[in-house]
Amino acid sequence: MPKGYGILSEDKGSGLLPWTRVRERLERSRNYWIHTTRSDGRPHVKPVWGLWFRERFYFGTDAGSITAQNLSENHSCAVHLESGDDVVILEGTGVAVTDRDLLSQLDDAYYRKYSFHLVMENGGTVFMLDHGVAFAWLERDFVGSATRYSFLR
Repeated sequence: MPKGYGILSEDKGSGLLPWTRVRERLERSRNYWIHTTRSDGRPHVKPVWGLWFRERFYFGTDAGSITAQNLSENHSCAVHLESGDDVVILEGTGVAVTDRDLLSQLDDAYYRKYSFHLVMENGGTVFMLDHGVAFAWLERDFVGSATRYSFLR
Protein backbone atom coordinates (compact mmCIF):
# COMPACT_ATOMS: atom_id res chain seq x y z
CA MET A 1 0.00 0.00 0.00
CA PRO A 2 1.25 3.54 -0.60
CA LYS A 3 3.13 5.08 2.31
CA GLY A 4 0.58 7.89 2.59
CA TYR A 5 -2.09 5.41 3.77
CA GLY A 6 -0.23 5.06 7.08
CA ILE A 7 -0.37 1.26 7.18
CA LEU A 8 1.02 -0.04 10.47
CA SER A 9 3.54 -2.85 10.72
CA GLU A 10 2.13 -6.33 11.26
CA ASP A 11 2.72 -6.16 15.05
CA LYS A 12 0.63 -2.97 15.44
CA GLY A 13 -3.13 -2.39 15.19
CA SER A 14 -5.27 -5.50 14.85
CA GLY A 15 -2.53 -7.23 12.85
CA LEU A 16 -2.51 -9.07 9.55
CA LEU A 17 -5.67 -10.98 8.72
CA PRO A 18 -5.24 -14.78 8.46
CA TRP A 19 -5.93 -16.45 5.12
CA THR A 20 -8.39 -18.80 6.85
CA ARG A 21 -10.60 -15.78 7.54
CA VAL A 22 -10.48 -14.70 3.89
CA ARG A 23 -11.26 -18.24 2.71
CA GLU A 24 -14.24 -18.43 5.05
CA ARG A 25 -15.63 -15.12 3.74
CA LEU A 26 -15.21 -16.29 0.14
CA GLU A 27 -16.97 -19.58 0.89
CA ARG A 28 -19.92 -18.02 2.73
CA SER A 29 -20.61 -15.05 0.47
CA ARG A 30 -23.62 -15.18 -1.80
CA ASN A 31 -22.89 -12.29 -4.18
CA TYR A 32 -19.58 -11.32 -5.75
CA TRP A 33 -18.55 -8.44 -8.02
CA ILE A 34 -16.57 -9.34 -11.16
CA HIS A 35 -14.39 -6.75 -12.90
CA THR A 36 -13.20 -7.18 -16.48
CA THR A 37 -11.92 -4.78 -19.14
CA ARG A 38 -13.43 -4.14 -22.57
CA SER A 39 -11.22 -4.14 -25.66
CA ASP A 40 -11.29 -0.32 -25.70
CA GLY A 41 -10.06 -0.17 -22.09
CA ARG A 42 -13.37 0.67 -20.44
CA PRO A 43 -14.14 -1.28 -17.25
CA HIS A 44 -17.05 -3.67 -16.92
CA VAL A 45 -18.35 -4.66 -13.49
CA LYS A 46 -21.27 -6.90 -12.58
CA PRO A 47 -22.53 -8.92 -9.63
CA VAL A 48 -22.52 -12.71 -9.99
CA TRP A 49 -23.13 -15.80 -7.93
CA GLY A 50 -20.03 -17.90 -7.50
CA LEU A 51 -18.14 -20.60 -5.63
CA TRP A 52 -14.94 -20.77 -3.67
CA PHE A 53 -13.91 -24.34 -4.49
CA ARG A 54 -10.50 -25.95 -3.93
CA GLU A 55 -8.83 -22.59 -3.30
CA ARG A 56 -10.14 -20.96 -6.48
CA PHE A 57 -13.11 -18.75 -7.34
CA TYR A 58 -15.53 -19.97 -10.05
CA PHE A 59 -18.45 -18.26 -11.74
CA GLY A 60 -20.58 -18.70 -14.83
CA THR A 61 -21.77 -16.33 -17.52
CA ASP A 62 -23.43 -16.59 -20.89
CA ALA A 63 -20.91 -17.17 -23.67
CA GLY A 64 -22.21 -14.06 -25.45
CA SER A 65 -22.03 -11.80 -22.38
CA ILE A 66 -19.78 -8.76 -22.17
CA THR A 67 -17.89 -10.53 -19.37
CA ALA A 68 -17.14 -13.59 -21.53
CA GLN A 69 -16.20 -11.40 -24.50
CA ASN A 70 -13.88 -9.32 -22.33
CA LEU A 71 -12.17 -12.39 -20.86
CA SER A 72 -11.65 -13.85 -24.33
CA GLU A 73 -9.56 -10.79 -25.25
CA ASN A 74 -8.04 -9.79 -21.90
CA HIS A 75 -7.85 -12.49 -19.24
CA SER A 76 -7.17 -10.03 -16.39
CA CYS A 77 -10.00 -9.79 -13.92
CA ALA A 78 -10.81 -9.20 -10.28
CA VAL A 79 -13.50 -10.26 -7.86
CA HIS A 80 -14.52 -8.67 -4.60
CA LEU A 81 -17.15 -9.23 -1.98
CA GLU A 82 -20.00 -6.80 -1.39
CA SER A 83 -18.77 -5.27 1.87
CA GLY A 84 -16.69 -2.12 2.06
CA ASP A 85 -16.35 -2.67 5.82
CA ASP A 86 -14.91 -6.20 5.68
CA VAL A 87 -13.03 -6.22 2.39
CA VAL A 88 -11.79 -9.18 0.32
CA ILE A 89 -10.42 -8.62 -3.21
CA LEU A 90 -8.81 -11.16 -5.55
CA GLU A 91 -6.91 -10.17 -8.69
CA GLY A 92 -5.73 -12.54 -11.38
CA THR A 93 -6.57 -14.24 -14.64
CA GLY A 94 -9.95 -15.57 -15.78
CA VAL A 95 -9.64 -19.00 -17.37
CA ALA A 96 -12.50 -20.92 -19.03
CA VAL A 97 -13.09 -24.30 -17.38
CA THR A 98 -13.42 -27.18 -19.85
CA ASP A 99 -12.69 -30.26 -17.70
CA ARG A 100 -15.98 -32.21 -17.63
CA ASP A 101 -15.31 -33.89 -14.27
CA LEU A 102 -14.50 -30.55 -12.62
CA LEU A 103 -17.56 -28.91 -14.23
CA SER A 104 -19.75 -31.68 -12.80
CA GLN A 105 -18.30 -31.17 -9.30
CA LEU A 106 -18.73 -27.41 -9.59
CA ASP A 107 -22.30 -27.78 -10.79
CA ASP A 108 -23.16 -30.02 -7.82
CA ALA A 109 -21.63 -27.58 -5.32
CA TYR A 110 -23.30 -24.61 -7.00
CA TYR A 111 -26.68 -26.31 -6.92
CA ARG A 112 -26.28 -27.02 -3.19
CA LYS A 113 -25.49 -23.36 -2.61
CA TYR A 114 -28.02 -21.64 -4.89
CA SER A 115 -30.55 -24.34 -5.97
CA PHE A 116 -29.58 -23.41 -9.52
CA HIS A 117 -27.23 -25.07 -12.02
CA LEU A 118 -23.90 -23.44 -12.85
CA VAL A 119 -23.32 -25.46 -16.00
CA MET A 120 -25.75 -24.23 -18.65
CA GLU A 121 -26.51 -26.31 -21.69
CA ASN A 122 -27.48 -23.25 -23.71
CA GLY A 123 -24.09 -21.65 -24.21
CA GLY A 124 -22.87 -20.73 -20.76
CA THR A 125 -19.21 -20.61 -19.83
CA VAL A 126 -17.70 -21.33 -16.43
CA PHE A 127 -14.61 -19.34 -15.51
CA MET A 128 -12.01 -19.83 -12.81
CA LEU A 129 -10.17 -16.85 -11.37
CA ASP A 130 -6.53 -17.91 -11.05
CA HIS A 131 -5.63 -15.30 -8.45
CA GLY A 132 -2.10 -14.00 -8.11
CA VAL A 133 -2.79 -11.52 -5.34
CA ALA A 134 -5.48 -10.90 -2.73
CA PHE A 135 -6.21 -8.03 -0.38
CA ALA A 136 -8.25 -7.92 2.82
CA TRP A 137 -8.90 -5.35 5.52
CA LEU A 138 -11.37 -4.22 8.12
CA GLU A 139 -12.60 -0.68 7.56
CA ARG A 140 -12.75 -0.01 11.31
CA ASP A 141 -8.97 -0.60 11.50
CA PHE A 142 -7.76 -0.19 7.93
CA VAL A 143 -4.25 0.95 8.86
CA GLY A 144 -3.85 -1.95 11.31
CA SER A 145 -5.51 -4.78 9.38
CA ALA A 146 -4.69 -4.19 5.70
CA THR A 147 -3.21 -7.43 4.42
CA ARG A 148 -1.80 -8.41 1.03
CA TYR A 149 -1.41 -12.06 0.02
CA SER A 150 0.78 -13.11 -2.92
CA PHE A 151 0.46 -16.49 -4.63
CA LEU A 152 3.25 -17.96 -6.70
CA ARG A 153 2.05 -20.25 -9.48
